[in-house]
Amino acid sequence: MNTQNNETRQKPAALRPVRNAATLIVLRDGTHGLEVLMLRRAEKADDQNSGASVFPGGVIDAHDRSLHAQCSGLDDAAASARLAVPEGGLDYYAAAIRECFEEAGLLFATDKASPGRLVALDSMPAGQLSAMRHAAEQGTDALVAMCEAHGWQLAVDRLAYFTHWLTPPGMPRRFDTRFFLASMPDAQTVRPDGRETVEHLWLQPADAVSPARGLKLMNVTRRILEQLAQFSSVRELMDHARGLKHIPRVMPRLADGPGGRRPVNMEEPAYDEVGRVDPDGQGGGRYALETGLVMRLSPRIWRVTGPADAAGALPHSYFAGIEGGDCVLIDPSPVSPGHIAALRNAAPGRVRRIWSTLALPLEDAVREAWPEASVLQPAPGESLDLGGATLQVLNGAGGLQFLLAEDSTLFTGTATTAAGTADWIAPRHGFLRRHAVT
Repeated sequence: MNTQNNETRQKPAALRPVRNAATLIVLRDGTHGLEVLMLRRAEKADDQNSGASVFPGGVIDAHDRSLHAQCSGLDDAAASARLAVPEGGLDYYAAAIRECFEEAGLLFATDKASPGRLVALDSMPAGQLSAMRHAAEQGTDALVAMCEAHGWQLAVDRLAYFTHWLTPPGMPRRFDTRFFLASMPDAQTVRPDGRETVEHLWLQPADAVSPARGLKLMNVTRRILEQLAQFSSVRELMDHARGLKHIPRVMPRLADGPGGRRPVNMEEPAYDEVGRVDPDGQGGGRYALETGLVMRLSPRIWRVTGPADAAGALPHSYFAGIEGGDCVLIDPSPVSPGHIAALRNAAPGRVRRIWSTLALPLEDAVREAWPEASVLQPAPGESLDLGGATLQVLNGAGGLQFLLAEDSTLFTGTATTAAGTADWIAPRHGFLRRHAVT
């Protein structure tokens, strides 16, 4: 039997600090449509993104605030309002420009002598430009001095805020990253720094995510590229980004399954359940349900996944109660020797009741497996106290529903439920899901 019990995993490790970061997605219009700049990171043993193709970006520097005086087109109040932070929003814009200059050799800055035009770095001697980049990599103060010496200002108004991602709990390093868009400057050339980034490519977003291309992509990079692929030109994309009113934070969650551990994105069916059983990313959540899998969803709920039905769906049975005490078995079908055996092995205590959300008659095999259990269906309005686990019986659209009061969990048998009864529903054919109470 495949057993997964999040209650028995190790105690959660200390939560890892979250570092603020900024990334700049550089765009251009290519022959066949929108293209995006991708940089390949150098191979490093201690880098979780080693060898990955990424956008230019990095961690906010403590000195990025000193670049505020060199920024034009946006002040800190406006930047903070756009990013929905109390203050320091301009730090993210400045850091995105700084990181792009360090990693890709592109500088989004204007010359006070030529307002509105980005600096033409290609006209500078190669040695001077290389020295400037090297100095900027050593510290933000060098970029401040550079701007003052040349009369440059960072063109933060050329950046459009696009999306906001937070690294899942449980990762070795976590970043709270704001992603910006900008059009490739004229008279500048992409030059990877050779240390952090070793190669660059201009690709259409759909090409970048294609398996045929073979790029190593982080989940966040892949998802953003899929978003970019919906647009045909830089102007269309920039107009879209500037028109966004609210940009929510996106945080995937780590979970296990047949293909190993991977991030589960917010729109996936497993997302809410993973957040409930494993909020800190320590292990225990699942992104796929398999026959015979036993999951302890809370101190009072166990789920046992049954064999696939004729349509290929995996039905689930549940135990509700207290470990070592009395419990109720909910929806024991489909009846097969293997599923009955799995249920008997997974039972957390004495099975005193066997209930069905679909009001189906119980088969003889179920009665024989638990001869001491009552198989009488309860009536709506009844309540069963299991000594710390209270089940309330409700009327549902297609049968009965059972509310586990202490967990605010509703066993529905289907994916629909009456409003106002619980924060969580347990569809018979899926993961625990969030239900908005009205």
